[in-house]
Amino acid sequence: MDEGRDETLYELEVAFQQMPNGIVNQPWLVDRLLRNLLIDVTGNTHRAEFCIDKLYAPNSATGRLGILEFRGFEMPPHERMALVQTLLLRCLLARFWQTPYHKPLVRWGTLLHDRFMLPHYVWADVKDVVADLNSHGLEFDLDWLLPFEEFRFPHYGRVQLGDITLEIRWAIEPWHVLGEEVGSFGTARYVDSSVERVQIKAFGLVDTRYIVVCNGRRVPLNATGRQGEYVAGVRYRAWQPPSALHPTIGVHAPLVFDLVDTWNGRSIGGCTYHVSHPGGRSYDTFPVNAFEAESRRINRFTDIGHTQGPYTPRPWVDAKRVFEPHRGTRPMTAPPAESSDEYPHTLDMRRLFE
Repeated sequence: MDEGRDETLYELEVAFQQMPNGIVNQPWLVDRLLRNLLIDVTGNTHRAEFCIDKLYAPNSATGRLGILEFRGFEMPPHERMALVQTLLLRCLLARFWQTPYHKPLVRWGTLLHDRFMLPHYVWADVKDVVADLNSHGLEFDLDWLLPFEEFRFPHYGRVQLGDITLEIRWAIEPWHVLGEEVGSFGTARYVDSSVERVQIKAFGLVDTRYIVVCNGRRVPLNATGRQGEYVAGVRYRAWQPPSALHPTIGVHAPLVFDLVDTWNGRSIGGCTYHVSHPGGRSYDTFPVNAFEAESRRINRFTDIGHTQGPYTPRPWVDAKRVFEPHRGTRPMTAPPAESSDEYPHTLDMRRLFE
């Protein structure tokens, strides 16, 4: 509901003020108060996380079934995970039934598509939810949700560089729906699935000495609250479809991560992530189980390929300009920091900052 119009949360707070407590004589009141707010950006009620079309809609008999649909959940791959998912919903229902939540809504803004797309912050949010359940007498174990974290955010690889560890995980990237195009089967709206995101996480890092660089560009590492632990996201174009946003921007893969020692002016190591098999292999079948899928992911990650010798930033190119920061000056030990007010936790490889 907070990914549509900017004023939705304001209107939702007004609706909450009109929401009565306890049993009322108008069971259709919830539908009238919320049906025009629990929608997506196009007004579709079926694509909202909380779908109340079948709760008590007075327009038809099929709308008065007392059913609340949670469309933010997906079908888990294992029956035990489905049980944990159902148990979580039952615990949340019991918690809010006993103690309703009346706190003000938070305006996250672009942080929804920046900070909360990264697995570290999503898992920190889940920890807060489990801690809240436990504080209200519902003994829910956080370890029960670990399979969900690994399934949704698969681990790509990890490299140990002295006392510093770099870890790469898959991150969420919401895809844009493109404008209508005329195809062979009629009018269609494509989705720009060419943009992906990964999370880079560093352990044991001294921020005054070391930085992480991706394809010659500095990654905006953010402290997590633990000593020496930093995290950031990297958004990049994985492949070049015929229809996409910014068609002049090419593919950024493979992603080469360097751990740069700014005191000595050199990369002390790194890793490389490939979108597809680095040898060019194309699989003809789907993986038969989770072990084969994991092996395919492992093949796309290598702990080699980082910059050798004294480090100088690589030039990066867009359609009109060529940036070579080291030309005509003394060699720089590190690329400059790139700031983005809308996405402070993410390096967008598609956008250039002067």
